[in-house]
Amino acid sequence: MNLSRDIHSLTDFKKNTPEFLRQLRETGEPVVLTVNGKAELVVQDAASYQRLLDLAEESRVVEGIRRGLEDVAAGRAQPIAEAFAEIRRDLDLPARG
Repeated sequence: MNLSRDIHSLTDFKKNTPEFLRQLRETGEPVVLTVNGKAELVVQDAASYQRLLDLAEESRVVEGIRRGLEDVAAGRAQPIAEAFAEIRRDLDLPARG
């Protein structure tokens, strides 16, 4: 983020929207908008926002895998057949066989 280029007042954004849209598309960088000198909004183009969402989802998946591997290493896991048998018992379902 380039502070001199990417932080502007909301008033400036409203007056120069086409220019800001061009900048958003060209740089892919968000723009911080201020109200009374305080950062209030972040604006970014849809493609960049989608990339951000994809990265966040990937991060959640990687974290889930990391926790799962940690659980296995710490002995907090059980074979799938045992897990399903336990669920069947808990739900009072007949055993498979």
